[in-house]
Amino acid sequence: MKRALLGIITCSLGLLAIGQANNYPNGSTVANFTVTDVEGNVHDLYNYTSQGKYVIVDFFFDTCGPCQTWQPTFSQLHETYGCNSADLICLTLNNGTDNTAAVIAYEATYGGPYAHAPAVSTEGGGGTVTSTFGVTAFPTFCLISPNNVMINHDIWPLTDMNTFVQAFPSGSNIQPAACVAGIGETGALTITNVHPTPSTGLIEVQWSSTRAAAITVEIYDLVGHRVRTSDLGTMTTNNDRRTLDLSDLSDGCYLLKLNAGGRNSAVSRITIAR
Repeated sequence: MKRALLGIITCSLGLLAIGQANNYPNGSTVANFTVTDVEGNVHDLYNYTSQGKYVIVDFFFDTCGPCQTWQPTFSQLHETYGCNSADLICLTLNNGTDNTAAVIAYEATYGGPYAHAPAVSTEGGGGTVTSTFGVTAFPTFCLISPNNVMINHDIWPLTDMNTFVQAFPSGSNIQPAACVAGIGETGALTITNVHPTPSTGLIEVQWSSTRAAAITVEIYDLVGHRVRTSDLGTMTTNNDRRTLDLSDLSDGCYLLKLNAGGRNSAVSRITIAR
C-alpha cells in the first residue's frame, strides 16, 4: 500500500522508503508537545514519558487512502496494549487540514471495531505537531521512548499489527494489557440500536451507559460539517431511547454522535431517504 503525500495522491515506493518524520531522525531528542483531542482531553508528551511510557504517534489526514486502510490496525494496537492505561500511549494526530467535525467523522468511518486512540484535529494542535516533526507523507507512525528519544521515525511499510510490535526496542517490556476504556473512549456509552434505517426523517435511537449523564446528540454530514445539535435530557438508568425528528435534513448519509455528560461518546451511521 503506497502512502499519500500532502498535495499529491501517491508516489513511488522507492521514494516512500525515506523516513517521514524528517526533523527527528532516529536517536534524536523529541521536543515536548501538548495537544487536545476531539473529546477535549489534553495530552502532553513529556507527562507520558515521565511516567516511563512509550508513545506512538499516528499522523494522518481524512481523505488519505492509506490512512483509512491502516486506521483499524492502529486502533487494534491501541486496544491490545491497554487503551493508553499501560506501557504504550497511542495518539492519532491530524496534519492540520481537518477540523474536529471531520476528524470525528473519519474515526467513526475508518477507525474500525476496536477502541479508538485519542484523535487530534487542527483545532487541537495536530497541524503544529505535524509541522514540528516534519511529516510530509501519510500515514506516518513514530515511536518515542520514555527518555524522549525517537526510536523509529517511520514504521513502514505495514503488514499487520505485528509491524508495530516488531518496532518495540529490545528490553522495552511493552506488554499487552486489558483495555480500560477512559474518557472519550469506547465502552462507557454504547448505541444499541438506530432504526429505521434508511429513514424518512424520524429515527429512534437506543443506547446504554455505565453512568447517569446528560445526553446530547450531534449530527454530521459525511464531509464532517455538524448540521444538528440537540439536548436529549438526563439519562438516569442504564438504558434509554429517544425519537429524533430529522425530517428537515436532505436525503443522504450522516453520522449520529451521542455524548454523555461531555465525557463519553458513541457514533452510528444513519441514512435519510424518502
